[in-house]
Amino acid sequence: MKPLKDYLDSIQQVIDKGPYKDNWESLGNYKEPQWYKDAKFGIFIHWGVYSVPAFGNEWYPRNMYIKGSKEYEHHIKTYGEHKDFGYKDFIPMFKGEKFDAEKWMELFADAGAKYVMPVAEHHDGFQMYDSELSEFNAAKMGPKKDILGELKTAAEEKDIVFTASSHRAENYWFMSGLREFDSGLRDIEFQEPYGHAVKLFENEDLHETTHNILSKGPSKEHLDNWLVRTCEIVDKYQPKVVWFDWWIQNKAFKPYLKKFAAYYYNRAIEWGEEVAINYKFDAYAKGTAIFDVERGQLASIRPRLWQTDTAIAKNSWGYTENNDFKTPESIVCDLVDIVSKNGCLLLNVGPKADGTITEEDENVLRNIGKWLKTNGESIYDTEYWSTFGEGPTEIIEGAFNDVKRSPFTSEDIRFTYKAPYIYANVLKWPEDNEVIIKSLQKGSKFFAGDILDVDVLGYETKLCYEQTEEGLVIKADKNIDTSYPVCLKITIN
Repeated sequence: MKPLKDYLDSIQQVIDKGPYKDNWESLGNYKEPQWYKDAKFGIFIHWGVYSVPAFGNEWYPRNMYIKGSKEYEHHIKTYGEHKDFGYKDFIPMFKGEKFDAEKWMELFADAGAKYVMPVAEHHDGFQMYDSELSEFNAAKMGPKKDILGELKTAAEEKDIVFTASSHRAENYWFMSGLREFDSGLRDIEFQEPYGHAVKLFENEDLHETTHNILSKGPSKEHLDNWLVRTCEIVDKYQPKVVWFDWWIQNKAFKPYLKKFAAYYYNRAIEWGEEVAINYKFDAYAKGTAIFDVERGQLASIRPRLWQTDTAIAKNSWGYTENNDFKTPESIVCDLVDIVSKNGCLLLNVGPKADGTITEEDENVLRNIGKWLKTNGESIYDTEYWSTFGEGPTEIIEGAFNDVKRSPFTSEDIRFTYKAPYIYANVLKWPEDNEVIIKSLQKGSKFFAGDILDVDVLGYETKLCYEQTEEGLVIKADKNIDTSYPVCLKITIN
């Protein structure tokens, strides 16, 4: 293995030689990739050792070591005492014997996805790629395959942009509960894949305590390791996006975030590629990377590109035996809403330990793909219009609100734009087949041009329309019977 210091030295050399330096002023020159602005829809993949127990959610490796949790009790009942069967003992059971990267990409292509983002390493410390920095990876253990490498090859064959995520930051504390009882690991200093297992918090409400950027941070040893592991992913797989989870906004990470961005952006210039970093909260300075909202949306247009990451399953990112799945109709509505506000949707699937994707996930993806096949011109390669939309249904802005909105109504309309067309997606088609678009009324503050034509995508029906003081009144001569959004293509002069 290459010494850590040599990796750190090579990272600094790239920063020293390249145009991007590790400070916010330099990183503020970053430009959003055009391919990303055009893509709009991608697939997230949470697949790892946690899919073996398939209980609770992908935080099983943490919760199994927290006394009194349902995962702790389940583990003892199913696998025995922790000191006899720890988390690492799931690794030989994680075989991925039915994993087929090409089959996955065929499904994602059918779903209409333009980019794909496998989790390279989750909080559990197990790398899903061939690493020189740890033996605890999928190429050497478990499936004994370079999962990231196979997915990259399959994605590029389908013209799907390859990206990757790293959740390594949280490994520092993720399994700290193992120090609270006779787990067989109580006195470890550092051990793969358990990390340092440092107890940083007074309680288990992590999403409250760790969002304080001034809270206690990780050691220099962990930060150096985090930087090198993340740069290794960049060098080996050249992902066009690197996505980070939430703990990196801690102040201790700030110098390392700048170093990573400068390194990654400079490497991308060497490759001749446009790349991006995804971050949450205020981890990166505005304008230096792409803002991401976990399981939530924005209430209005954000002029800079942003992204929602959410999952088909409401309760978990990884596979469990009792996942509660969203409907494809609700996800399409959210996709339309997000794109109307200058965002992209990164939608997660959680494959089983054997490498198969559930029927429920597959059904949702194929139905999204059917809608996009007909209506994709209102999504891909578009930009936001003068207003994102209209209607009574309010989006609760912020993270972890993705299942809290009310159902959309026939008055809820979302707009996108690509000259010379305004696309108006009616999120629930009215029973009387009449739509009134108030934003296009005579004298509208949003639009003062001429409307030349109005068509409906995907349906054999004639439309008559009239621009009145109330709005653009559109009437279909036939019933449109669908639970999905209906797209009106409005040609303007």
